[in-house]
Amino acid sequence: MLSRLHIENYVLIEHLDLQFESGFSVITGETGAGKSVLMGAISLILGQRADLRLIKEGASRCVVEAEFNQMQHLSDFFARQGMEFDPESCIIRRELYENGKSRAFVNDSPVALNTLRDLAIKLVDVHSQHESLLLDNSLFQLELLDNLAQSREELTAYRLVYENYRQASQELKTLEESLQKDIDEQDYLLFQVEQLRSAAFRNGEQEELEQELSILDHAEEIKTSFSKIENLLSDEEQGICSRLKMAVQETSSLRSLWPKIADAHERIHSAYIDLNDLQRDIARWGNDVEYNPQQRDLVQERLSFLYELLQKFKARNLDELLGKQTELEERIAFIEQGQELLNAARQKRDTALQAARQKAEVLSGKRKARCKEIENHLRVQLQQLGMPHGVFNIEVEEKALDEQGMDKVTFLFSANKNIAPQPIGQIASGGEISRLMLSLKALVASRGNYSCLLFDEIDAGVSGEIAHKMAALMQETALGRQVICITHLPQIAARGQQHYKVFKTEEGEQALSKVIRLSEEERVTEIALMLSGANLSQAAIDNARHLIYGE
Repeated sequence: MLSRLHIENYVLIEHLDLQFESGFSVITGETGAGKSVLMGAISLILGQRADLRLIKEGASRCVVEAEFNQMQHLSDFFARQGMEFDPESCIIRRELYENGKSRAFVNDSPVALNTLRDLAIKLVDVHSQHESLLLDNSLFQLELLDNLAQSREELTAYRLVYENYRQASQELKTLEESLQKDIDEQDYLLFQVEQLRSAAFRNGEQEELEQELSILDHAEEIKTSFSKIENLLSDEEQGICSRLKMAVQETSSLRSLWPKIADAHERIHSAYIDLNDLQRDIARWGNDVEYNPQQRDLVQERLSFLYELLQKFKARNLDELLGKQTELEERIAFIEQGQELLNAARQKRDTALQAARQKAEVLSGKRKARCKEIENHLRVQLQQLGMPHGVFNIEVEEKALDEQGMDKVTFLFSANKNIAPQPIGQIASGGEISRLMLSLKALVASRGNYSCLLFDEIDAGVSGEIAHKMAALMQETALGRQVICITHLPQIAARGQQHYKVFKTEEGEQALSKVIRLSEEERVTEIALMLSGANLSQAAIDNARHLIYGE
């Protein structure tokens, strides 16, 4: 049940705090006073998408907060979401900032918008004027039927297995398309693989070839450099090795005279040995370097072939090229194993389909089993709302499996004697749709699905005695729960246990919407104004008292 509503800087509402009670509450106000603004604020905390235009002009953020109580039935939901649970209170808050950020909280813990929506539909059932237009929508009718038939648990169980079937079907489709594509390209794939296999490139070969080509192209320069290095090391008079040899001899002679030189002697001797070995290696390397035009042509040809393949296969280097070869070989292996893979995927799809169909049949059975009971209840309800010949039928036809199951639902209606029921959108007037929607909502409430129902002008298109009958049904529906109705009809407003008025004021250069709870005398005046307009008369006041108190 909605117990408190707080709004800051939402469109025309600067600051608002309202307390609500159980039973039947009504909200009235002139056209344009801000009733739709109030509904919009409530929709925001129920998960509606945020819009920067909702922030009151001149404010940096807007806040809408609602407190609900009587939460005992939601303990499992809070446990699944890992949220703190208090059966006596749940506070939902939405904050919208001028920079475009929007935040949602449940009991001061931030939550995703989807979580907020999932919670909201368990707290309150909102009827908007737009929802009446949806009554002719097959999906909306099916959702209503699931609420009325209390088949949500079966629907959830079905959707789990249906998702397995949908994924298995998609995997099979993807496999079939991929396999067919590879089969269509099989000859070309084999040609490409054979070309790469015959090339027989090795890992690291590109670097080796490029290095070898560089050496062959600069053989003379390399050979000359090696010769100079060797001469610097080995020249008998000026060479490093010759001079180090002399240093070794001198330090050796000095050891007997100055023993501390021993360590320096060992280090110089070690350097001499290392450089002497290096000199021999450099001499050998220099001898190994030869310009070989035939070998250069072979290396160049091999590299050119590699570069050609890299360009053809759109590879940046040899590693990528070898990776493409592996990929092509896997595609050929995929073709060879294709039928086996297809058989396995089809078996998986068929098994998932069978499981989904079994759950769909259970769901469909639950829906169909409740249809006659719902039809009979609504027939009686419509008679009480001034349609003595009103007929409501639920037609359930089988269709291909989808997320909703195997049923296509159509609501059929007739308000007149000897006229066969037809789809609602083809036959029902606005007032008839309003009465039918109220009957459906009252039945949903009677099944214990919601402790709070919010009606936004569900009485559109009715007047006179029918308005009295609709008011009586709303009052009856509010027994043991909360019904809040925004209305223009005095007959309905008079039945409210609590009465709130929305009005607009001018403060400075800005218009503000405000809401107040009316006292008993204020209620009489408000309903009298609804009856007579701006010219308040004693007759209107007397009529208002009669509507409220039956005097």
